[in-house]
Amino acid sequence: MSKLFTAAIALTALTVPGIAAAQSNGADTSVTEQAPTAPPVAERRDHTFTTHGITLSDPYHWLKDQSYPVVDDEDVLDYVKAENAWFEAQMAPHEALVEELFEEMKGRIKEDDSTVPQKDGDWLYWSEFEQGSEYRKHYRKPVAGGDPQLLLDENQLAEGKDYFRLGAFSVSKDGRYLAYSADDNGSERFTARVKDLETGELLDDVIPETLSGLTWLAGDTMIAYGKANENWRVDNVRLHKLGTDVSEDVEIFREADEGFRVGAGLTAQEDWLVIATGDNETSEVRLVRADDPTGEQVLVKARQKGVEYDVDVRGDTLFVHTNDNHINFRLATAPLATPGEWTTLIEGSDEFYLTGFELFKDFYVTEGRLAGLDQVQLRAYDDASDITPIAFPEASFVAGLSNNPEYDVSKLRLSYQSMVTPGSVYDYDVKTGALELLKQQEIPSGYDATKYKTERLTITARDGTQVPVSVVMRKDRPMGGPLHLYAYGAYGYAVPPGFSTSRLSLVDRGMAFAIAHIRGGDDLGRRWYLQGKLNERTNTFEDFVDVAKGLIDKGYTAKGQISASGGSAGGELMGVVVNTDPDIWGAVVAHVPFVDVLNTMLD
Repeated sequence: MSKLFTAAIALTALTVPGIAAAQSNGADTSVTEQAPTAPPVAERRDHTFTTHGITLSDPYHWLKDQSYPVVDDEDVLDYVKAENAWFEAQMAPHEALVEELFEEMKGRIKEDDSTVPQKDGDWLYWSEFEQGSEYRKHYRKPVAGGDPQLLLDENQLAEGKDYFRLGAFSVSKDGRYLAYSADDNGSERFTARVKDLETGELLDDVIPETLSGLTWLAGDTMIAYGKANENWRVDNVRLHKLGTDVSEDVEIFREADEGFRVGAGLTAQEDWLVIATGDNETSEVRLVRADDPTGEQVLVKARQKGVEYDVDVRGDTLFVHTNDNHINFRLATAPLATPGEWTTLIEGSDEFYLTGFELFKDFYVTEGRLAGLDQVQLRAYDDASDITPIAFPEASFVAGLSNNPEYDVSKLRLSYQSMVTPGSVYDYDVKTGALELLKQQEIPSGYDATKYKTERLTITARDGTQVPVSVVMRKDRPMGGPLHLYAYGAYGYAVPPGFSTSRLSLVDRGMAFAIAHIRGGDDLGRRWYLQGKLNERTNTFEDFVDVAKGLIDKGYTAKGQISASGGSAGGELMGVVVNTDPDIWGAVVAHVPFVDVLNTMLD
């Protein structure tokens, strides 16, 4: 089933008339002896429930097995088997194309691949995939020269297990110990272990049910972590002292609000532990000395509903990224002695969305988006007007700081890609401004970027709002042909206009691929997100429809020649638009669609 489903999504957008939805659920997918002639229709069974004083009807309640995650209800299983049989029957005539697509996609994946080594202290660190392996191997070697050292082999850890996922990976500052966590049953509760990199032995330290990073403190004698609670959320920060039993671990912070989540990490100079707690609209930060993590904590500023902030420290100065007086955030500073007295360093802007910052010894970097496009800017500590933007050449792209573990640097590691340019890793020379390409994603079966083009359009929505759209297509594609339109549009997530190898199977067959940067994401700033939320949620759905109509009007495609897809909250989007404007779409793929919102949120 995996090969069939991998290629089926591309095939759906190419060949299936009307509306199709494919979903892999792991159930028996064998075709029945007699192929079905019509799709199954779920029976409606009376069921009501009351919440917030409102009684609602849910005639499909029976389709959720009440013993979930165990699924053994015969009625549910029979219906799932019928859906899968219908899917298999519809795909059967296309087996040759499915195989062709699968081989194409597989041929573009480089199995024996590695990351670019990065210096951290006395070592260079990187990871590799070997030919035929499913998981990474993690290595390092001395900067001064020497043989590579295998730190961790995920394949070995995953051997004999149905599921494996590496979580945290953290080497102690002195380079001797590796703290890592892994989930080997799919529960998203990770068990942390510590490996002595000098001897290769695992220590007796075992920390179960973590769901966080692992941060070395107090001269590499302690690890800060967060334990998952019964709702799979982290509401605490705990300290584990190396060589002691986990029962002796000390909790140094606990969040009382069940809607907030907690995280912890080091400042740029690694002298403070930052304890951050918040939900999607309010945050609060505390600091404690990294060399004395059980000591007195400094509250930066008490939480205020709707105010978000994050911090870093340079010497005696606190840097604060906050939306307290502008929706698109400002950057402020404060003395550590009076951390709540914020003085603006960079004003908030309607045009520039300040998404974050990073401190280095001789300069700092701000990141954000201007007209929806990523910006990376180097700034001087002593002159607010001394700004060096890093220029990127294409009309639509994804760019930002990559892995930069050291505080004192002369080069910055950057990542870059576009809908035409494969993922690329650069070093940017701070003094000269030169960009050095270190690695670009390799396509083993071959890829010629000169055959493709990417464009950035704006389309006017029904309320006059200008909605950006990123498009990729072959240069020889005639206008008016088939087009696939994708969007998410929720939770303030901006869909990046990045590169995809599997997408080429569509584009090489004459389709354009477009990403609609609709409201609900934060592509154009925080207000863009809020305008697709709560009482303004319908803007998200209407933007998507209006983008489709605009692409038709501009000649990129035609009615009935558009396939559309979205997943989760984007699947909710698919559920709406297929009902409001069914005549526009030639096919719709709703991945794990979030269409029964109240039931799902109450589950």
